[in-house]
Amino acid sequence: MTDPNAASRPVQAVVLAGGQGSRLRPYTDDRPKPMVEIPGTGTPIIGHQLSWLAEEGVTDVVVSCGHLAEVLQDWLKSSDLPVRVTTVVETEPLGRGGGLKYAAAHLPHPDKPWYATNGDIWTRFSLRDMADFHAERDAVATLALARPRIPWGAVQTDGFGHITDFIESPPSTFEINAGVYVFSPAFAGLLPERGDHERTTFPHLARERRLAGFPIPQGAYWRAIDTAKDLTEAAKELAALGR
Repeated sequence: MTDPNAASRPVQAVVLAGGQGSRLRPYTDDRPKPMVEIPGTGTPIIGHQLSWLAEEGVTDVVVSCGHLAEVLQDWLKSSDLPVRVTTVVETEPLGRGGGLKYAAAHLPHPDKPWYATNGDIWTRFSLRDMADFHAERDAVATLALARPRIPWGAVQTDGFGHITDFIESPPSTFEINAGVYVFSPAFAGLLPERGDHERTTFPHLARERRLAGFPIPQGAYWRAIDTAKDLTEAAKELAALGR
């Protein structure tokens, strides 16, 4: 049976892999953050992301490189990749929005929608469902939303101030930008040449009700790898999940 939504889903993506990764040192002393491997997985973060994108129907990926770009480029050249990969390197700092615009200019289908993901995200959920959500709302941009676990134990109290329970690392009550996106073709033209799109383009689209938020399904795995502790926690979590 033919899927009526298949034609409108992205087959191209941008991976933003240019961050310094200073909080992940010493792991990032000799490699960019997306090249860091979560212990026990045998795969760097970028390798996981490319496999996930391929499974979700993506055929072409633009990787935006920065810190130690040559290390990432050498790995991409020597690896058996499931997608076609183009790398771009900013000749001068453009900011997050400018860098995204520069990378998007190298996508093979500028008149088609595209995915984007930050290079330090380890996750698994249906991008196809997210793309359908984006199309149904006629959004220009859709952000995946996550509820990360609070890194401290929480305390529950009753109306009289008595403590009733202790909860270890509960999910946040707030949703956050999970660093995974679906963009319509028009989005690239709204990005700044330099600067941060999260302070300019996103708020503008939100005021016009053209920015959508897709909650990552309950039970789907998501973690941003920012620190050495995140690596340790991710290794435990993925081992428990059998991945």
